[in-house]
Amino acid sequence: MSPEVGRIGRNQEQSFISGDSTCCHIADVFPTATDSTGATKKTTFSAAGYAAARPSYPASLFRTVLAYHNAQSTSGVLLDIGCGHGLVARAMSPHFAHVVGIDTSPGMIEQAASSTQDANITFRQAGAEDLSFLDDEAVDMIVAGQSAHWFDYDKAWPELGRVLKPHGSLAFWGYKDNVLVGHEQANRIFDKYCYADGEVEPGLQGMNAYWEQPGRNRVRNLLREVQPPEKDWGDIRRILYDVTPDCAEVPGTETAWMQNRINLGQLEAYVRTFSAFQGWRDAHPDIKSRAEGGGQGDLVDHLMHRIVDSEPTWKKLGQGWRTGEVDTVWGTYILLAKKR
Repeated sequence: MSPEVGRIGRNQEQSFISGDSTCCHIADVFPTATDSTGATKKTTFSAAGYAAARPSYPASLFRTVLAYHNAQSTSGVLLDIGCGHGLVARAMSPHFAHVVGIDTSPGMIEQAASSTQDANITFRQAGAEDLSFLDDEAVDMIVAGQSAHWFDYDKAWPELGRVLKPHGSLAFWGYKDNVLVGHEQANRIFDKYCYADGEVEPGLQGMNAYWEQPGRNRVRNLLREVQPPEKDWGDIRRILYDVTPDCAEVPGTETAWMQNRINLGQLEAYVRTFSAFQGWRDAHPDIKSRAEGGGQGDLVDHLMHRIVDSEPTWKKLGQGWRTGEVDTVWGTYILLAKKR
């Protein structure tokens, strides 16, 4: 499938291929992989590796978003901003005649295009701040999964309002750091290595300096400070679920819609997709992971060693610690609005 799509007008639609999708891996715009022009900044980023390690969205999320949109037929145009490797676009494509996925990362667009066969989905490199390839009022719904915290809203709100049809729907959703349920000490170790200033061990800097701002703080605050302008947007709703390091139990998936049982090897792979860790690696090219023959290992190796040591059950697994299992849950937000 071609990653490019031409100008989309108000009446342009394409046939679609229906399908069943109960979940999809999280698609995340990766701000440290490209700059605003899409030029590569980080040499350590792998779009394919990123796609493989990310957690999943449940069907309940899409039910919530589509119920708010309340379309009565499979028609119209969906714009997926920060589409990543395209799985949100594919999950929602049965509900729309045409889906356009955009991302600022050329690597993500290439990954999305190569992974997509749906005839009603097209991809192109673009961001929320410049949607000039779209006509006015060309889009029925706009979604942004784990990407809205990166938008420049002074530029994005006018563009979103311009391309969306009157009474069209907007849905932003995302997640903050996950916690390991019932493992407060491990969670506090995780926070230290991710967010403490300076050294987290003698001679070892944490990754806090490498988070891009203000995006990271926005998502950690569940996008609370992002306010759709009320003169242009109505029926504004927020659905929030927050987590803390001392989390000991989790409600059902309708409330805590991002939860899973994982092993510690999956947790390790997930942390290695963090944008801040990519920045840390680029700043410390001589510190290699143990898998790369790096002896004492890199920051994630040290983090996982400390986490395993914090739980006797995991520590007893020895070299097989990656098989240790744990329940995990993410703090989440959904922001919904209708164009007036």
